[in-house]
Amino acid sequence: MTADYNAICAFLHREARHLDDREWDAWLTHYAPGVEFWMPAWDDDDQLTEDPQSQISLIYYANRHGLEDRVFRIKTERSSASLPETRTNHMLSNVEVLAERADAVDVRYNFHTLAHRYKVTDHFFGTVYATLAKEGDGWLITRKKIALKSDYIRQVIDIYHI
Repeated sequence: MTADYNAICAFLHREARHLDDREWDAWLTHYAPGVEFWMPAWDDDDQLTEDPQSQISLIYYANRHGLEDRVFRIKTERSSASLPETRTNHMLSNVEVLAERADAVDVRYNFHTLAHRYKVTDHFFGTVYATLAKEGDGWLITRKKIALKSDYIRQVIDIYHI
């Protein structure tokens, strides 16, 4: 398979747009049922934790059910950490296809998210490592690891920040 770089970029940008537009159900359609969604913590200045089962993570969902539960709590206002809702603006750059297989690709890209809440704008930035599986004419995310580089955060970090 030769991956269509433009289609991959369009897919990633569409996922980010759904977050910015608070289109939670549309955002979830980008994820496979067995997706691992993981944001490890830094255990010191230059090492990310390596095992979400035994080390600290900023976010960890072992499958899409965790993401669906998070979206449910955001949509039904059962998440005090998400009230009032944060306004976000995601910017993606440096999209690279790292590896191609018959039915999947591994990609790496950088993100910078502006998040506005309580009259304050925060910046979140880092690198995402994702595996995209071919699904019909499009893609599904089967693994997403987020290396948050702006790790000094003064609030709860959530799915819409990255």
